Amino acid sequence: MTVISNWDLVPAFESEGDEADFWQQHRLDLRLMDAAVVAGAESTESVTVTLRMDPRMLSRIKRLARSRFLNYQSMVKQWLSERMEQELKDKAIR
Repeated sequence: MTVISNWDLVPAFESEGDEADFWQQHRLDLRLMDAAVVAGAESTESVTVTLRMDPRMLSRIKRLARSRFLNYQSMVKQWLSERMEQELKDKAIR
């Protein structure tokens, strides 16, 4: 079995069958996998968004987040992500 220690050694595959055949003969070096995980975590980009809302609504959101031991911004991002996934799933069904 050949150990792949550089991503450049992984070819572009013509088909899933070609990829399966390749990975039967090769495996990734664990250090390469670890580096990919760390690099992915560091490269996460975030954009600041300004959103105006009623102060009472924000207070309620913050109170709800505190009751769940969450940061309110993280909770709102989670809600948006969940709703977006639901919308995309609903759109695919139609």
